Amino acid sequence: MILGERVGAIVAAGGSGQRAGLAKQWLELGGETVLRRSARLLADCPLVDELVLVVPAGDEPRATEALAGLGKPGRAVAGGPARADSVRNGLEALSGCGVVLVHDAARPFATPALVALVGEAAARDGAALAAVQVTDTVKRAGAGEPPRVAATLDRRELWLAQTPQGFRRDLLLRAYREAGAGASTVTDECALVERLGAPVTLVPGEPGNFKITSPEDVARARALTEAPVASGVAYDCHRFEPGRKLILGGVEFEGDGLLGHSDADVCAHAIGDAILGAAGLGDLGRHFPDTDPRWKGVSSLRLLREIAARAAEAGWRVGNADVTLAARRPRIAPRAAEMRSRLAEALGVSPSQVNVKATTGEGMGFVGRGEGIAAHAVALLIRRAP
Repeated sequence: MILGERVGAIVAAGGSGQRAGLAKQWLELGGETVLRRSARLLADCPLVDELVLVVPAGDEPRATEALAGLGKPGRAVAGGPARADSVRNGLEALSGCGVVLVHDAARPFATPALVALVGEAAARDGAALAAVQVTDTVKRAGAGEPPRVAATLDRRELWLAQTPQGFRRDLLLRAYREAGAGASTVTDECALVERLGAPVTLVPGEPGNFKITSPEDVARARALTEAPVASGVAYDCHRFEPGRKLILGGVEFEGDGLLGHSDADVCAHAIGDAILGAAGLGDLGRHFPDTDPRWKGVSSLRLLREIAARAAEAGWRVGNADVTLAARRPRIAPRAAEMRSRLAEALGVSPSQVNVKATTGEGMGFVGRGEGIAAHAVALLIRRAP
């Protein structure tokens, strides 16, 4: 609230994110969606009283979930075909607010302090926006190919617009009315107010308040919110079962096989579980349950390929994997290189990134008694470049 007037904040998230190659508002950064991060930074500003999230039609239930626990009342509404249409829908949902802030969901790194500065300037002057002064020399290109310089602009007069942008609600409504159908052609709400001839105050923005637009921006955002590497550990064991093939690391050995729903390759299972753990994707049983007939008797190398693909979808690539087999039989060392090659192929990495070693259990426990085989694995994942 500012000077007794309620302040509403609109998060503009109605686009499809075509330039970034994904719906940016649903991109997860550090376990939190971009939409949730942007809503949270607005909710963390003491001046903001309520929130409206404007999202593609049909996404309102998902957006409503993003409001949970933010400590401010809020709702989600459907956007329109253009940005201006979406913001207008959000504006109509904030009928009880005298001051309105508009913030792009794709700018999740603005600070609550900047939100407050813009809100105060808007309440005082009618309209305001966060912006940063241009520091590079700016050239205007002329027509033709290849482009050639037509003029050098005075950078002292140039600012790069950011959000949030703030307005007295009645002023922004009037700007929309007078623009009519032409409102859909503007790229921000301040342009509508400028058409009225009303002043718009520039509030010094923040260099870190960048907009996620391209894959390079996504990589920058991930670097700010997520660790560049992640590790996972896993343990698996299977008992011997006469009449089954013994598959370890994708290689067939002589002797009794292991009991399991798939081919029971305990070596591949441990590596896969370690990768899933590092990527925060749960465990093998969640993705390949033994109640699912699709995985009955399947090669565990296929499961590893699936796991590597799912880790890649989550933004990771395999850096290396190390597995220790505890087995009284068979002898692992003579075929360890072959196992490394098969496992590496399934993971899409070099054999140098996979290590296989073994111990006999020194006669202790179920391994020492020759009842089964156990495997311990460690995997290191590296954040993928865009």
